[in-house]
Amino acid sequence: MNHAIKRQPFIKRYLFALAASAAALIGAGPLPAQPADGGWSPRSGDVWVDAWLGDINRYGSRYREPFVDEMVRYYGAPRELVGDLLGNRGWTPGDVYYACALAQVLGRPCRYVVDEWNRDHAMGWGAVAERLGIKPGSTEFHRLKRGFVPTYDRWGRPITIDRELRRDYPNRPYRDYPPAAAAGKDPGKHKGQPAAKPAGKSGKAAAKNGA
Repeated sequence: MNHAIKRQPFIKRYLFALAASAAALIGAGPLPAQPADGGWSPRSGDVWVDAWLGDINRYGSRYREPFVDEMVRYYGAPRELVGDLLGNRGWTPGDVYYACALAQVLGRPCRYVVDEWNRDHAMGWGAVAERLGIKPGSTEFHRLKRGFVPTYDRWGRPITIDRELRRDYPNRPYRDYPPAAAAGKDPGKHKGQPAAKPAGKSGKAAAKNGA
């Protein structure tokens, strides 16, 4: 009986050390692409891209199913990767979209850009894109920007274009940037545009579930 009593402090210390080691291992996993709080800033090097990535955060957080479907069907991202980034790794929808959109322009898997981000992202998405060969103002960067529009069309979500995209979409609502989105407003609300809404079957399902 006395031996059991003497062993209790040792057992407690052992269990505490084991718990601390497990916590350290969990904390050593990949960091989120960007914090999901108000300090989130993609730093793409383009104010229009930054504004709409912020809007994608709002849409993807509220209507996760159509967002994931878009990444899988049109950007070739594995569904399990998208789920892991949004869940276990704490990535925002805007970061997931941009990683997969960059990968599509590069002709590489989305996981490749994710790994590049994890390797070095101190200067934001603009620096990562340049490291991969996509510079603001380049043909590849223009393709990247142009790709936002069909994605928003599939979601049934309004989007306004900037001066650079007017030649591609001359009949779209347009304005100069930076827009009012910088103050936390929806950048899609412009000159009487309808409020943003989910698209298609999966979007309705999300709304019905109280998203």
